[in-house]
Amino acid sequence: MIKMFLKRHWVTLTGVLTGALGGFLYWYFIGCSSGSCPITSSPVNSALWGAVLGGLLFNAFERDVPKEK
Repeated sequence: MIKMFLKRHWVTLTGVLTGALGGFLYWYFIGCSSGSCPITSSPVNSALWGAVLGGLLFNAFERDVPKEK
């Protein structure tokens, strides 16, 4: 069950991981030092938003795979 899920959605999951890493790196190198920015003031918030955006972006490139019986 899990193996089939990973096989079908590996592109989206790769996007989530890439986006989370990108969000964390954005916080680390560019982030908001004053703490007034709601997204970039925290590494967790930056990584979560990056994961969401990465998943959405990579999901656009995922092909439709017919269900196996």
